[in-house]
Amino acid sequence: MPAYAVIGAQWGDEGKGKIVDLFAEKMDFVVRYAGGNNAGHTVKNPTGDFQLHLIPSGICSPGVISIIGNGVVIDPDALFKELDSLGAMGLIDNNIFLSDRAHVIMPYHILIDSLEEEARGDASIGTTGRGVGPAYMDKIGRSGIQIGDLTRLASLNDADMIERLSGIFSGKNDIITKIYGKEKLNQEQLFKQCKEWGEKLSPFVRHTEQIIHEALGNNKQILLEGAQGTLLDVDHGSYPYVTSSSPSIGGTCTGLGINTNEIQEIIGIYKAYCTRVGSGPMPTEMDEITAHQLREIAGEYGVTTGRARRIGWFDGVAGRYSQSINGFTSMVVTRVDILDTFPKIKYCVGYEIDGDRVDYFVPNASYLGKVKPVYEELDGWEQITYGTTKLENLPTKARVYLEKLEELVGCRISAISTGPRREETIILDQIN
Repeated sequence: MPAYAVIGAQWGDEGKGKIVDLFAEKMDFVVRYAGGNNAGHTVKNPTGDFQLHLIPSGICSPGVISIIGNGVVIDPDALFKELDSLGAMGLIDNNIFLSDRAHVIMPYHILIDSLEEEARGDASIGTTGRGVGPAYMDKIGRSGIQIGDLTRLASLNDADMIERLSGIFSGKNDIITKIYGKEKLNQEQLFKQCKEWGEKLSPFVRHTEQIIHEALGNNKQILLEGAQGTLLDVDHGSYPYVTSSSPSIGGTCTGLGINTNEIQEIIGIYKAYCTRVGSGPMPTEMDEITAHQLREIAGEYGVTTGRARRIGWFDGVAGRYSQSINGFTSMVVTRVDILDTFPKIKYCVGYEIDGDRVDYFVPNASYLGKVKPVYEELDGWEQITYGTTKLENLPTKARVYLEKLEELVGCRISAISTGPRREETIILDQIN
């Protein structure tokens, strides 16, 4: 004890990477529990500027061990690219471990991801095309390949493993050729690639549950790093426009092998407004003129895909729902400075559907596509807040807005981000 969870409270891209990087300085471990390289965390600190997709955002903090847990799906080539980049900066030194039970994103997952999305046509979900969804499908369907399988194949050339993988590869080629009419993948090349991956991954692979349990037993400080956001959760998000994993609090336990009693604080990360990438409902989406203005000020383009993010006003209904799902002990509000130039700032206090007022978020795309937001409005502060580090230095109108967000969500604010770097933060409550 203790563990601290940092969880995205909206549709992802809330600024978790910065907050994890900020808190990591006090941690012994930073562990990633879900998602794949479809996530993108931006970190800016004295070491440099980083865009991380798989490796936890604590990698920049000296003495901190980074762990990629069993709930993550890993594209080895994407991981090697990050390791090489960070290694060139001297940041990789026996300080990152992978769970042997994390699942592997294979080349056929990436291919099938793009073929499925193409086949959906106008009903496409807007995936990142990284193969994450198909990899999770195979995990649940018990036809997935784990990181430990690769290392065993590389070191033992296990006959049973070869037979199992041959069956998996044949089945995937049937899908590629018979359903999509594409050319099959070379199985010999797949085996060769798996062995090469296993050899390169072997130095990093551990039974990470044991490491985490021992750390908790020795009172080490552990930060649990989420990816994406609660409103994209496969169970609790705007289905079917969701990710394939559980970014919410439940994913911390299944994705790392810990129990709920170990988590001392659950910190929800909210933007001062909303963004979303890809398809799916977003009740508070702005008109495109206002959205374009904010997008250009904030640079709201996806770290992973480069796609323009959709922009909306703060959704108090969705925010309160996220709090209910996760049980946040506190919330962090990011990108407050982006609203500095707006003369009026709206926020959603409820929905209307078929003439009725509702105040609960129903995680169903059809339902959410029909609701109309009920807004209230405050005067903007129209003063520069960028880089502010003390609450008393924020404009009064900015503080009023933040108090309104606390009221809407039903959770106290423990920190306010006023810029992309560690020091550009107002800390109201230190983590214990």
